[in-house]
Amino acid sequence: MKFLAIGLAVVLVSGFGVGAYILYDFSSTVSANAVDLEGQEQLPPDIGEYKEGFNLVLTGVDTCEEKYKDLFGDRCTGRDAGGTLNDVNLLVHVSQEPRRITVVSFPRDLMIPIPECTDEEGNVHSGMSKQPLNVAYSDAGLNCVAKTIGQLTGQEIQFAASVTFGGVIEITNAIGGVEVCLANPIKDRYTGLDMEAGQHYLQGLQALQFLRTRHGVGDGSDLGRIGNQQQYMSSLARALISGETLGNVPVMLKLANIGLNNLETSTSLADPMKIVQIALAVKSVPFEDIVFLQYPTVGDSADPNKVVPNQQAAGIMWDAIEANAQLQITHQNNSNDGVVVQEPTAPVEGATPDPNATPSDVVALPDSIKGNSAAQQTCSNGNVR
Repeated sequence: MKFLAIGLAVVLVSGFGVGAYILYDFSSTVSANAVDLEGQEQLPPDIGEYKEGFNLVLTGVDTCEEKYKDLFGDRCTGRDAGGTLNDVNLLVHVSQEPRRITVVSFPRDLMIPIPECTDEEGNVHSGMSKQPLNVAYSDAGLNCVAKTIGQLTGQEIQFAASVTFGGVIEITNAIGGVEVCLANPIKDRYTGLDMEAGQHYLQGLQALQFLRTRHGVGDGSDLGRIGNQQQYMSSLARALISGETLGNVPVMLKLANIGLNNLETSTSLADPMKIVQIALAVKSVPFEDIVFLQYPTVGDSADPNKVVPNQQAAGIMWDAIEANAQLQITHQNNSNDGVVVQEPTAPVEGATPDPNATPSDVVALPDSIKGNSAAQQTCSNGNVR
């Protein structure tokens, strides 16, 4: 009966023809390319049975797709060409009631152990004692990214997916662009991004440039880039949850087609009903309980261009997340950060707190943990001041 209800939800939202197409085409295409996660036990069929919530690892990979390789410059034509790196790495935690969403971003240059991993062809790759996080995908694929992040955080990873940068462009275009704010102009000769201060709707190449820019924001580091990417994700979350996209049948169909061509998932996620369950579970989470965090780090004494985990701060963060506490960010952004925080946005209808939800304590995170909630408007801290 639960699966029947979910199926009816698909039909009601997208229309019978669109719903049937999504269910059939998604199942046949995505399942064929799904990846097993090592050590994963049989998962309950219903999201409601995940008593401690669930975790999704989402990674953005820099595959040099034929259609987009000319946009990547030296990455696809120079000495760095070849291989695929997991340049964007997120752990999305969705708690049990009251529902909260915490998105933790991990720096690509985070130096950590890479465990022994099995790739999609069944080949075993030896573990490495200390390597940048972004080599995990090139070593042994999506399974290795999920296993590496699971080992680092101590979190059980139920689901995983990877998306190409080309896929990000297509998704951005399909929803009509993502609105971002620039506190200062950005001029980045490495990506070609040149934007004035103010509000912008990003699409196509400009969206890719914005997501990839590092030298154009803050202190020019990958940590500043993460803050900029989180602004993009926060704006995207507000647009999706506010209903501007979910009720648009043509856009939903286009997004489904794009997903089929650009998404690689774990076997546990290669089920359209599971996707719908997750969407239904998070659709009413209030914006103040959608929080984007940067995994806390300190400089690597062996390499000034790399970072290593700040274990103490990370422990406090994971304890608060596991306790389903409301997270309070105490870090005050400065000129080195990728974004500046503006006033909170006005509440959006349909994304209000559940009056029957069990209250929980507020945990103030250490100052070393950067981030913001989707209820806050952040603006890129451009390099032209």
